[in-house]
Amino acid sequence: MASLVQCCTDPFYSFISLCSSERAKAAVRSFLPILTWLPSYPVKQYLFQDVVSGLSTGVVQLPQGLAYAMLAAVPPVYGLYSSFYPVLLYTFFGTSRHISIGTFAVISLMIGGVAVREAPDSMFNTLHVNGSNTTDLDVVARDAKRVQVAVVLTTLVGIIQFVLGLLRFGFVAIYLTEPLVRGFTTAAAVHVVVSQLKYLLGVKTQRFSGPLSAIYSVKAVLSDITSTNITTLLLGLSCLIFLYVIKVLNERFKKKLPIPIPGEIIVVIVSTGVSYGLSLSGVHKVDVVGNIPTGLLPPAVPDFSLLPTLVTDAFAVAIVGFSMGISLAKIFALKHGYSVDGNQELIALGLCNFISSFFQTFAITCSMSRSLVQESTGGKTQIAGLLASMVVLLVVVAIGFVFEPLPQTALAAIIMVNLLGMFKQFRDIPALWRTSKIELTIWMTAFIASVLLGLDYGLLVAITFTILTVVYRTQSPKSAVLGHVPGTGLYYDVDEYEEATECEGIKIFHSNSSIYFANSDLYVNSLKEKTGVNPEHIQAFRKAHKKRMANSSQSSPLKKRVEHGVTHELLSYNHVEEKQKNGQLGDRHGESDSEETIFIEPVSSVRFIILDWTAANFIDSVGAKAIKQVIKEYAAVDVQVVIAGCNSNLLAELDTLQFFTGVVTPEMLFPTVHDAVLHCQHSHPGPPAAPVT
Repeated sequence: MASLVQCCTDPFYSFISLCSSERAKAAVRSFLPILTWLPSYPVKQYLFQDVVSGLSTGVVQLPQGLAYAMLAAVPPVYGLYSSFYPVLLYTFFGTSRHISIGTFAVISLMIGGVAVREAPDSMFNTLHVNGSNTTDLDVVARDAKRVQVAVVLTTLVGIIQFVLGLLRFGFVAIYLTEPLVRGFTTAAAVHVVVSQLKYLLGVKTQRFSGPLSAIYSVKAVLSDITSTNITTLLLGLSCLIFLYVIKVLNERFKKKLPIPIPGEIIVVIVSTGVSYGLSLSGVHKVDVVGNIPTGLLPPAVPDFSLLPTLVTDAFAVAIVGFSMGISLAKIFALKHGYSVDGNQELIALGLCNFISSFFQTFAITCSMSRSLVQESTGGKTQIAGLLASMVVLLVVVAIGFVFEPLPQTALAAIIMVNLLGMFKQFRDIPALWRTSKIELTIWMTAFIASVLLGLDYGLLVAITFTILTVVYRTQSPKSAVLGHVPGTGLYYDVDEYEEATECEGIKIFHSNSSIYFANSDLYVNSLKEKTGVNPEHIQAFRKAHKKRMANSSQSSPLKKRVEHGVTHELLSYNHVEEKQKNGQLGDRHGESDSEETIFIEPVSSVRFIILDWTAANFIDSVGAKAIKQVIKEYAAVDVQVVIAGCNSNLLAELDTLQFFTGVVTPEMLFPTVHDAVLHCQHSHPGPPAAPVT
């Protein structure tokens, strides 16, 4: 007992307990970032600004929730649910202080495409045999099934994001490069506008999904354009023009306006009042939102039997949603001087989607337009987002029925105007043409593939193409022969820098890529071409020279003399051929009486080749074998290869690959190119060259 008391009072034991306690607290704070800032929340400085920002964002979030539910192919009230639960949860788990979580056009459209694919209208057509064989669409059953699909998809998206966050896979967003994301979102904007044409015109067409769905949708609308509802069209165009003017005014006078003019909520209120007062639904057949149930739905377990068919779609939605969120979060964090954790953002989005899906929501991410409102109106923390969700909650539990007469064409106008920022991304094309043709190709591939094949397949094609461009860049690296800049220890491309001069008898080969299976052959070929020293050609020349010697010994007078047991063949000077090209020289050794001694020596004047590996990050077994083989080939023709600038990680890989065996030894490695040059000059078997200083 005494020993136990002593152990508990031991300072080391107390230190270990303290460390464990601190680690536990740090883990809790990491999982719940709200605990790091809420206890020290400066009420007097931040609260008023957060309240103003929250109310402003909530006013924007309300009509967007109703509108984006149409894109997700579910009844509008589910857009309100998706604008409440996830926003509430993100307040506790998110690390960004400014982004506005909730419905977003691109994600909503991707969900809608899956919902329509799994629950098309044709599944719910009821045939009535009453003499005219008419079919009726069971809208209630169709919407219930689509909600089911959207909810299960959201559950799976949440699981994927949460697991990726736990596995520290926040880096996956790097594979969605900016040109890819901008091309993809521009294509998504095209899909969204096409999907809203029928609501703007008031025509009845089915919703298409999958490859060429945009073309089929446009064709269906144009073929039925003669049945356009004029009242719907006029109301929609009026809303479009009004919202566009408000957007321009907000942009032009954003520094003078305390808060942006809430054009969307004005359109919702006015169009709802006009629709109700003039009975547009009954008299003019204008499509309206319809029934909005009051109150929140009880939690329910999703139908997990649908999961197997939704895995691929869930990955696409999860990655795109996270990419949108983290990119915008980093922009605001950089602007306001704080940091966001990509892995925690994955966990936060995963929890928001997973938990909320049990309350009948569809997948969410951050919205650029709402985030700009939340930040520009002075929002300091996610208290603003919490208040925005309370505005939506008020509508859901108390006054949702007020928006039942809201025309769908007004929501279509809201969606279209919110996409103006995405269509401005077409300006990327001339800019990328001037700066990077490869990035322009990525942008165009993402755009065209997503427009023609749909957002899911388009994203897959775009990511695959982006990876192929990386392979292309590393497979076809830029290589050069380096020369020394007099008076320095610097070495630059002799073709680009006039002051750089090659060292006598030494070729320095530089490539700006790592060496692996995809480019090892190209590396070796480029090495032989750039240096002008090809072991195969030298060997062939030697064989041809020996053959000429053998033939000439039979037809030309030869003299032989023996010195110290060594026989030398002496040819007449007139029979000696000289060849000098690109540093290749047949050496002559003068002798008296117009005779000279012929020695079979290497054709090339190059005695050393230095491989500059300062730009190489890794090497695989194929690359190591290729380099080892070329070193052996050069050694066979008396050309020594050394390696410079090999970093510690690359050195460890070479050691693991057992690179340093046979003719390849660790003594061939040098820390810098300059060290390698000095070594080669010191080891030069010929006349000493001018030393590099």
